Amino acid sequence: MSMLIADTIIVGRYGTVDLAAVAVGSGVYISIVMLVVGVLQAVAPTVAHHFGAGRTERIGPTLQQGFWLALMLAVPGIVLMVFPGFLLELSSVPPDVDAKTREYLLATAAGLPAVLLYRTFYAFNNAVGKPRVLMAISFVVTATHVPLAWALVHGHLWLPPLGVLGCGISTAIVNWLAFACGTVHLARNPGYRPYHLFAHWRGPQPAEILSLLRLGVPMGLSTFIEVSSFTLIALFAARLGAEAVAGHRVVANLAALIYMLPLAMSIAVLVLVGQAAGARDWARARMTVRVGMIVTGGLASLIGLAMWLARKPVIALFSEDEAVRAVGLALLLYICIYQLFDSVQTVAAHALRGYKVTFVPMLMHAVCFWGVGLAGGYWASFHAPWRTAGPHVAGFWEAGVMSTVVAAVLFGWLLRAVMRRQDLPAAP
Repeated sequence: MSMLIADTIIVGRYGTVDLAAVAVGSGVYISIVMLVVGVLQAVAPTVAHHFGAGRTERIGPTLQQGFWLALMLAVPGIVLMVFPGFLLELSSVPPDVDAKTREYLLATAAGLPAVLLYRTFYAFNNAVGKPRVLMAISFVVTATHVPLAWALVHGHLWLPPLGVLGCGISTAIVNWLAFACGTVHLARNPGYRPYHLFAHWRGPQPAEILSLLRLGVPMGLSTFIEVSSFTLIALFAARLGAEAVAGHRVVANLAALIYMLPLAMSIAVLVLVGQAAGARDWARARMTVRVGMIVTGGLASLIGLAMWLARKPVIALFSEDEAVRAVGLALLLYICIYQLFDSVQTVAAHALRGYKVTFVPMLMHAVCFWGVGLAGGYWASFHAPWRTAGPHVAGFWEAGVMSTVVAAVLFGWLLRAVMRRQDLPAAP
């Protein structure tokens, strides 16, 4: 996520049209990536259940099938990124922004297979309780991307300035770097030997891949719905002009950065609940959920408050365009409001994945984020009575706050029902 924020800062100081292009292009890119990566998240609860139950002999085969599934999912993902015409036509993107957006997506498509293979490795490592290497790889990748993107965008590597295309090229390169680091670590670290990850390598097994898809497709759609409800705002708001899209992009980056805290805590909750469920230790699963909710909600609220107090210097980091800054400042308040509700629904949704409950949460995500958030935001931005003087991107953020409130209530209720159901066999 810090790579996308770096792209916004770097391109924001290159030109407003390029900043609008990275806003639209990264919205499409993230939506596609999170859809297919969400499917691959099925590896995490599956491996966590095996780990908790002590079925170490089944962990290696699960990871192998996860890698095969990643390669299969890369094909449709690349096609969507290489031919994004219908997505860009939905938003009436101006011609100058459209051309640069296509360049960005074409470059990033080259790194998509590496993204999916690495995220499979990522899900596996979390599930077996080895997240530190992921943190180290993230530092390496980000430290490489920031200077490389800066050089390519502004033309400091004996090349002409590439603008937003430079960000796309850098993103593809560092995605392959991340996968290479993960592969070397898997092959050389003795801590993975009990799982026999590369022994008895098997080709794609339809039954096992179908099992992962059964669990992963609802997870992928849930992730896609939640992420796209915000990233697709850039597409619908494109008709409001480059300044509105760029200002939205700045605030969306900040929201995404803050979201990393509840997301990280939620992944931890998913893994620990999955391990406890595999061991059928329902009391430990309940305690994990409770602690995750309290810690995540409290910290997210503090971060939202700090963001509001430092709003002017923070927004100033992203753009020198006064119009872009004005839009960003007007939207920043919404981030500070929805932090608590968003953290609650995120933890609850991931805890349900730890219990392998994924289909009903997918439907809830669709109602909350596409119904209340995206559709409601379109109405609030372009057709609400109080916007008769002129449409404004703030309508999307108003509806976004409401969608997280509704989601927090619905997911809290469902999670409580699932935990009660698990308690029933132990009650006598």
